[in-house]
Formats: sequence, structure tokens, C-alpha cells
Amino acid sequence: MIHGLPMAVPSEELPPQVRIHEVGARDGLQNEKAVVPTAVKAEFIHRLAEAGLTTVEATSFVRPDWVPQLADAEELFPLLGDLGPQVALPVLVPNARGLDRATALGARRIAVFASATESFAKANLNRTVAESLAMFAPVVERARADKIHVRGYLSMCFGDPWEGPVPIHQVVRVAKALMDLGCDELSLGDTIGVATPGHVQTLLSELNEEGVPTNALGVHFHDTYGQALANTFAALQHGVTTVDASAGGLGGCPYAKSATGNLATEDLVWMLDGLGIETGVDLGRLTATSVWLAERLGRPSPSRTVRALSHKE
Repeated sequence: MIHGLPMAVPSEELPPQVRIHEVGARDGLQNEKAVVPTAVKAEFIHRLAEAGLTTVEATSFVRPDWVPQLADAEELFPLLGDLGPQVALPVLVPNARGLDRATALGARRIAVFASATESFAKANLNRTVAESLAMFAPVVERARADKIHVRGYLSMCFGDPWEGPVPIHQVVRVAKALMDLGCDELSLGDTIGVATPGHVQTLLSELNEEGVPTNALGVHFHDTYGQALANTFAALQHGVTTVDASAGGLGGCPYAKSATGNLATEDLVWMLDGLGIETGVDLGRLTATSVWLAERLGRPSPSRTVRALSHKE
């Protein structure tokens, strides 16, 4: 790293602080062809926490045959107990059975994952949008009754590989339905990476107009067309303070083959550092973590910042 870079040039128009919702250990590793050993996953999560990330999505309690890369959820989650309450460890649950498995291990933050389109709801959950919301309703109700924090993921908010453009009113309708179920926050997913900044700001504005506050929203961008940072900046201009990212740019979506890697956490932190926005993340330690994991995956990180800071092309 070059001392003093990036130079921080703050803007009063942007939030002073952003919470990074790190998804590499779940959304990143679930898309790997090879199954990563449980011990490596546990060390990866510990390294992410040591780098200053306070929200690290740990795993997913889905059926093992759905996502075999995360079939070790019961073995992994107990290995993270020493991280303490200062590190939030949300986990995905698809249904009541998943909630039972997660809460039996002490999980206090869960996420459900819905789709703004019928095609992806069918591919991902083998249900219609309405049927998936009906499946989530008792899960969210039970979680809220037990004071468990609930995040709602909404996929295909900006485009769908089967349906093409997704009408904004359609996204808003499903987003509101998720919030009405009782979700504490909602992550808007650009699952195939087709969003552009104006689209992002228009969707956020229309959600606000329908009663969904900005402080309940997070954004989740993929970098398929190189737009993830531009779209994140547009969301910051709107006041969004929760941004999903994946260490090293890992990830995609096993049910949408056109989805490439998530926004790399290092690329995001470089930009936020330059904007004078506080994240609490040590970029050097985070980069070292992604280099460490890349060595175990047998390929270089796709993150531009990781490559620049580690001098690996």
C-alpha cells in the first residue's frame, strides 16, 4: 500500500458512515465449484472480523442438495461463537425448517430471500412470488416473536435473464410485501449486474414514496458490466448507508448463470476511504485475507484493489 492513499476528500452530501454487510463467506463461497473445507471457512470469517467487518453473513441453512457448498452449516456456525456480540453473523433460512436449524445453534440474525420476478422465484425456490411470500410469513413472524433480526433479500430488482427489464412498480410491490411481513431491513439485489445509477435512484425514490424508508434499505450490486461502484455511489447520494459486498469479489448466483461476481469489498472500501466515509475496515488486513483465500481457492482474486495492493495481476 502507498502511505496516505487514497486521499480522503469528504463530501457533505454523502453519509459520514457506511455499514458493510459482508457476504463473501455465504454468497461468495456458495458459487464455488469445489467445496471449501469448514475449517477454511471458519478462519476466513475470523479474518474478516479481525479486518474490522462487523456484519459477516456466515452461511445458509438450506437443504444440502440445493447448495452443497454450504452443507456444513451445522458444523461451521458453532466455530464462530468466540467472535462475540460485536460481530453480527446473519444466516439465510428458506423456510421454517431452516429457521429451526439456525435457532437451535443460537443464530440471532436471519435472512429470507425473495424474487421480484416469477421466473427467478421458480428457478430459485420452485414457487411463485406469492407462494414464496406465503412461505416466508410464518418464518418472519416466529423470528420477530423471538426478537431475531430479519433481513429480506429481493433478487432481480433491475433486470432478469429470462424476463428482461423488470418494471419498477413490480419491484416496489414485492419489496413492500416483504417489509409488511415484518422484515427489519431489505437488501435490493442487482442479481445479474444490469443496473445503472439513474435506475438505482429512481427505484429508491419510488420505494420511499410507497413508505419504505431509506434507513431500512441496503443495496447489493454485481459487477457484470462494471457498474457496481457507480451504482453504489448513486445509492449513497440517496442516503443509503448499508452496502453488501464480498471480500475479493467472490460470488455470483447458482440459479442465474449470467450473474458474475459481487462488488468486491476491497474496491468498495477504497472508494469509501477516498470519500472520507467511515467503515471501520482495515483495507490492508482485508486485502491480505482475500489473498490468503485466493491461494486456497487456487486462483487470483478478481478485485482490482486486491490485485493493485498485492501487486498481483
